[in-house]
Amino acid sequence: MCRLFGFRSVLHSRVHSSLVEADNALAVQSACHPHGWGVAYYVGQVPHVLRSTTAAGTDHVFARVSGVVTSQTVLAHIRKATQGAIGPLNTHPFQHGRWTFAHNGDIPELGQVRAALLEHVQPRLRPFILGETDSELLFHIFLSKLSDHHPLERRGPPLAAVAHAMRDTVAATREITDGRAGLKDALLTFLVTDGDLMLAHQGGKELHVSTHKSACPEAATCAFHARSCESASVDYDQVNHLIISSEPTQGHNVWSTLGEGDMVAVDAFMRLHRFPAPVSPSPTVA
Repeated sequence: MCRLFGFRSVLHSRVHSSLVEADNALAVQSACHPHGWGVAYYVGQVPHVLRSTTAAGTDHVFARVSGVVTSQTVLAHIRKATQGAIGPLNTHPFQHGRWTFAHNGDIPELGQVRAALLEHVQPRLRPFILGETDSELLFHIFLSKLSDHHPLERRGPPLAAVAHAMRDTVAATREITDGRAGLKDALLTFLVTDGDLMLAHQGGKELHVSTHKSACPEAATCAFHARSCESASVDYDQVNHLIISSEPTQGHNVWSTLGEGDMVAVDAFMRLHRFPAPVSPSPTVA
């Protein structure tokens, strides 16, 4: 499976440590996830996406990019291929306009259900699916669901619409993929951003979240330092950063773990939102 990393902050920040230097940095994890890497970072509300089929830990371009990039919004991915050949068109993150998306998971025997899943993609979006992965297909299902609530070309979608589209994507996918005899259920862990908001869904592969530090080493010099930087946040609190990672990295960040079906997000105003997993209806007793 793959590994995800997302960063959203009020500050333009470097993410070199999380991508290269930390004990669980993506470059370190790429030893077991060697089939390519991708980094999306936003400059002036525009996503810049770099992708390679080389293992991140041995690619000097990955080290250079992670050392140079300074942004308020970063989404990174390293790949261990399950669906689709190793190639640039199958490497995450995927992009459509301002939106970037990465997936950690798998749909077993995708060929059995691909046509049914494609029915959930709006016809106008189908030509933009260039690769072979389940991930890119799922991204376009999400875009299709989102466009039912908010035009994709218009900036500033309500976070509620994005969360609703993600729930719809997961529900539509599971209705088609899960419960097939002899096959495991789909694994649907996602990370998506338009540069302003960022949302993560834990769909069977672990995700960890940090919104504060035990102690901020830049507290004395940071113009944005606030009590929230060193204290746990609750729903609708404004935070200075949101970090989402498949593996918690060592350092000052304090981590919590998402349960399966949980979502976490920050909106364009850096307000934190948590969406617990939907409660399954109790079976009717005759």
